[in-house]
Amino acid sequence: MAELSNIEILFVDNGSTDGSAKIMKACSVGNSSFKVVSVPTNIGYGNGILTGLRAANGEVLSWTHADLQTEPQDVLIGLGIFEKSSNKKIFVKGRRYGRPFMDVIFTLGMSVFETALLRKPFWDINAQPTMFTKKFFETWESPPSDFSLDLYAYFSARSSELQIHRFPVKFGIRAYGVSHWNVNWRAKWRFIKRTIEFSTQLRKKIN
Repeated sequence: MAELSNIEILFVDNGSTDGSAKIMKACSVGNSSFKVVSVPTNIGYGNGILTGLRAANGEVLSWTHADLQTEPQDVLIGLGIFEKSSNKKIFVKGRRYGRPFMDVIFTLGMSVFETALLRKPFWDINAQPTMFTKKFFETWESPPSDFSLDLYAYFSARSSELQIHRFPVKFGIRAYGVSHWNVNWRAKWRFIKRTIEFSTQLRKKIN
């Protein structure tokens, strides 16, 4: 396992208004491994992640949510998979367990839909952490700035014929913040609609 001193941790303040930036900066004081990246205005989940990825210096990049529904230490497990693999053309992603039954059904439906539409196997698209090489990231063209980024990254990995490695991550209760999409079925429908629109764009690339 890599030494923690060799790991760069970026906190992305994605236009927060709840004092998160102050907490992030306090955590980074006196520790060169921690870095705060600020996005003045939140224009999307994906934009915040992309801003952090572009500011990262490592050869292996990863992102995970800050709401602590999954453990940040899961990233170290993913990094361990990279270290053990002789082939670095891999894409590492968590596979959630412990979720509410209806959320599992929702994920199953979306996975079946994406697999049929894009003609490639997909499962638990929005699971975290997501991990890949910086070289792979540099091949991305016009990635989306919203929640479609998870699908874009996964689809790009499949299209680039990277080896997909999944590992189980416990999915618990959200510790911080409020979800902007997983709050009710109306919000989920908006998420589904946007996902279908973006998936159709990806399908056109295949054709």
